[in-house]
Amino acid sequence: MRYNESMPVAAPFYTDEHILAYPIEYIAGIDLYNAGEYHAAHDAWEELWMGPVAPDEKLFLQAMIQSAVAFHHLQIKRPGAARRMYLMSKEKFARLKQPVFMSLDLNEYQSQLDRALSWLLSVADPREIEQPPIEAPLICLCEFKES
Repeated sequence: MRYNESMPVAAPFYTDEHILAYPIEYIAGIDLYNAGEYHAAHDAWEELWMGPVAPDEKLFLQAMIQSAVAFHHLQIKRPGAARRMYLMSKEKFARLKQPVFMSLDLNEYQSQLDRALSWLLSVADPREIEQPPIEAPLICLCEFKES
């Protein structure tokens, strides 16, 4: 029995099928990212990215790393660097040309990124404006489908 029956139960970010199907560094990066530990998420995904992975997986991981680093830069008050990482991640996601990759709905994730970070593009130098309240994306994997 839950402590408070009226409290909603959050949907899990991934399933046991995802844990079995994907490298642990990918799953660990999701947990770290969703906890707001963006630099640590970067480290987890970078470890995987540096290994022997297919070119499209490497591109995907690089985009994920750059999106995490964008939020890390905001945490340390570097909006110019955050904007560069945001734009670089958008470019890599666009090059994937897939709606879902490693069970992540790329359109939904990019929509969340845009809602959180598009303010960085509203001026020539994002250091000129105060950072608005942002809601960082949550990474929730789609239903697992074997390829």
